[in-house]
Amino acid sequence: MKRIGILSDTHGYLDEAVFQHFKDCDEIWHAGDFGNDVLAEQLRQFKPLRGVYGNIDGQDIRSLYPELLQWVCEDIKVMMLHIGGYPPKYNSHAKPLIISGKPQLFISGHSHILKIMFDDTLQCLHINPGAAGKHGWHKVRTLVKLDIEGKEMKNCQVIELGPR
Repeated sequence: MKRIGILSDTHGYLDEAVFQHFKDCDEIWHAGDFGNDVLAEQLRQFKPLRGVYGNIDGQDIRSLYPELLQWVCEDIKVMMLHIGGYPPKYNSHAKPLIISGKPQLFISGHSHILKIMFDDTLQCLHINPGAAGKHGWHKVRTLVKLDIEGKEMKNCQVIELGPR
């Protein structure tokens, strides 16, 4: 079993509470818009980190993280892309990637809108963890934790960090 901490859209701000909330996680996954590599390095020093770059990220982040990341966690095929949309309104770039890649878990960020929903058509769980940073129009900063055991995704938890 792996416990995963998922966040996005930090925009250069990393709340110290993230370390407390993710202390029992095996890995952290960042769905883009880190803001800078100092923030990414803090996360890397804390736990193993997977991430994708977002539209506001500069060359420092783009040189370390890809636009699209695909891997297998336990027995779950995962795909992560910063700008992806959500079921059934995936954007025109993400939809063919999802259809051809056939992930069981698709993670995106960008919208600053927390969404956790299952796509019955594609048999895929979609998670957008919302925004953990202070920049943007969201009112509450959020994180997500998820357990992956074999072929099961369970114990999904939304964590509110407080107001923007």
